Amino acid sequence: MSQTIGIAGTGRMGTAFARRLIETGHQVWVWNRSAEKTAAAVAAGATATDLAGLAGCEVIITSLTGPDGVAAVLDGLVDAGIAGKLVIEMSTLLPADAAAFAARADAAGAAFVDCPVGGTVAPALKGQLLGMAGGTEAAFARARPVLDQLCRRVEHLGPAGSGARMKLAVNLPLATYWQTLGESLALLRGAGIAPDMAISLMADSSAGPTVLKNRAQVVVDTLNGTDQPGTFDIAGLAKDLDLALALAAAQGITLPMAQTARARYAAALEAGLARFDGASLARLSAGE
Repeated sequence: MSQTIGIAGTGRMGTAFARRLIETGHQVWVWNRSAEKTAAAVAAGATATDLAGLAGCEVIITSLTGPDGVAAVLDGLVDAGIAGKLVIEMSTLLPADAAAFAARADAAGAAFVDCPVGGTVAPALKGQLLGMAGGTEAAFARARPVLDQLCRRVEHLGPAGSGARMKLAVNLPLATYWQTLGESLALLRGAGIAPDMAISLMADSSAGPTVLKNRAQVVVDTLNGTDQPGTFDIAGLAKDLDLALALAAAQGITLPMAQTARARYAAALEAGLARFDGASLARLSAGE
């Protein structure tokens, strides 16, 4: 069923959401704080608008970089009036922030689902993301038809904030993996084993998670000295690692491996690798 869908935030993922939803027959309106960044979505068939225009859509998706941006957008939507509308929050946030935004939407008469996703631009364009949703049963039922267009699998995990919590749990092993991969490659230093051979064997073994199997060539190119632009880059991984550590601290949980990896991410950011693929962290660790 075709719906009018508004998207706040047209970075890489927001634009991919727009393109996928247009392709599946929806009318899509887009807004971004920097208006020029809506150009790619508009070229794909979306209509640029303001927050008041988004508030007029049946479904509103937010895809932003942090809680301050989400709060500002939600305030604008509430001021414009979103009673009866559905807000799907797809940023990566702390669970407490997602729950607070749900309460804000509920007070304005809107339904709210937090549904961060696993996957990057390529699977988003194919509707092959992994959705992790939190919210009421009724809100999730309303969101499901849209999320099914974006996700190969979407699960309702509990109240608002549950999706955010699951997303941090999913991303934590990925963030620490690049550090452990670098350490394993350090064992090969001076052995004369070519990076492409080492990565091929690792990807074909129990040491090879999906990210390595799918991105083996990116990793090889990085290890050979050419850092690759990342769809999920060092800066994004570091941000999510910080969120996971903050959540753990709030719950009195210690994450020693994550804390060690965070120091390596700080070194990578200091080295100017913020916008490069996570494999750059492995290269940095393997070379020291």
